[in-house]
Amino acid sequence: MDVKKFIAENGLSGFPIGLGGCRISDLSFNSCDYDVFVFDEKSEPETIHKFDDDFVIIHHASLSETNSEKLLQYDQLEIIDDESWELRMLLSKIKEKRNSLFSDFAKNCLIESQFCCQKTKEAIQTGDAFAPCWQKCASYYLANAISSINHQRPSPSHMLDLLRKLEKNSINEHISIVTQTIGFERATPTLLERMLKSTIGFSDLVEKNGHSQIIQQKHDFFVNNSMLSDCYFYLGYVNKENFVKIKNNLSRQQDLIHILKVAFDVEADSNLLQQQSDLVQKSCNEILEILSSA
Repeated sequence: MDVKKFIAENGLSGFPIGLGGCRISDLSFNSCDYDVFVFDEKSEPETIHKFDDDFVIIHHASLSETNSEKLLQYDQLEIIDDESWELRMLLSKIKEKRNSLFSDFAKNCLIESQFCCQKTKEAIQTGDAFAPCWQKCASYYLANAISSINHQRPSPSHMLDLLRKLEKNSINEHISIVTQTIGFERATPTLLERMLKSTIGFSDLVEKNGHSQIIQQKHDFFVNNSMLSDCYFYLGYVNKENFVKIKNNLSRQQDLIHILKVAFDVEADSNLLQQQSDLVQKSCNEILEILSSA
């Protein structure tokens, strides 16, 4: 894809711009989108565009960003436009702080995972139908943390494969807990088709930006290439991201549980949910202890 042509035709010129995501790595699939970061200091949500038969996501960004997760997204950007050299200076600072950014993001993910574990247990006690959704989020946050400790940026399409390939050590052994609690061993084409429809519906309700087109394309790629577990992991990760966006408004959106039960492929057994939550929480505590003593 001609990124510079896309920028010109969409009136994005005049700002520092970089290309990121898996398209600048050796991980990308044909189904992967192009992540264009426009440093226009706007706090607008990302938008989806179709260009030359490819999907492009425009991320509005700030040169004064301090959030470790976002800064890691900017790490090693391929600079497209930077007349002021401000983007180059930001990328240089990120490179210097790269290790601490990964560490900070990993710790934040572990804390978020523990929070989700606690929400799971509270929901079980009160009979809240969202309990299994919280548990799924806890497991995905744990996966994010392990990935970040190994200096891998969040990449839902590739994360499961990367986790499989990590060397064995005291932290990476907790990948087995992710495997046990997410449930991707249940993946079949029929189940994934049902999950896809609900994931798309949930995305349209929360994001309202056409992301569902990318979700469909990635599902088709995974299934056509017999990557069923990766597809299951990817769909769940997308649902986690959208669930977190509405987590503070769940009491007013009880009807969403119907779509989320299928989108997340939730576990209904409260005893098993309790066990899974305990396992994830134990892993988080052990990893935090290892990190604090390093």
